[in-house]
Amino acid sequence: MSEPTKLLLIDDDRELCQLMGDYLTGEGFRVSYAFSAEDALPLLQQSCDYDLLILDIMMPGQSGLELLQQIRPRVQTPVIMLTGRGEEIDRIIGLEMGADDYLGKPCNPRELVARIRAVLRRTTLRPEQDKQTAKLQIHGIELDHSRREVSVGGQLLELTSAEFNVLAELMAEAGNAVSKDQLTERVLHRKLTAYDRAIDVHLSRVRQKLATLLPEQELIKTIRGTGYLFVKEHS
Repeated sequence: MSEPTKLLLIDDDRELCQLMGDYLTGEGFRVSYAFSAEDALPLLQQSCDYDLLILDIMMPGQSGLELLQQIRPRVQTPVIMLTGRGEEIDRIIGLEMGADDYLGKPCNPRELVARIRAVLRRTTLRPEQDKQTAKLQIHGIELDHSRREVSVGGQLLELTSAEFNVLAELMAEAGNAVSKDQLTERVLHRKLTAYDRAIDVHLSRVRQKLATLLPEQELIKTIRGTGYLFVKEHS
């Protein structure tokens, strides 16, 4: 029997933590708590023993964004941010800093569970991927699904879970445009909604990181009105 998934809930609202924790425990998760960024940091300093972090953006003292900035990219544990309804700028900044997804507060606990499971699914090799597609190599970029690593000319490219999956989807469809709706469903495991910029931010980060190692090549093109296309390698 496998061990329960370990979550670290970082939020200064103790009552809300208890309510969410009780619900998550009932869903089979093991929940630990930190009521400030300062309390959470020592738990994440050495080896992170959690499968996923749930991080409130607005906290007294050090903010959730500041904590996220401190732990990335050293800690690769997936992160779901909890944000106020009107904090779109903070959501975008959080995604740029390496968060995997976000959810507005107050949040529906059932939706939180769905988001947790969706994020965790991204970190595993999809069942339909066989050994022939476990590795992709295009334009000197090697993407290894089994190790969840990307390298360019032997140099590792540090990507978050969502960024890895964005690149994997586009490389697998090299030469074909993939719509924003399709990317949202395949990478974030949810429907694209109005004003949802999560995929845009993840894709922008992938472009930036590729450009650091391949500055002369624009490999991901925007196809207006259609989506995004990873340039196919000429045979």
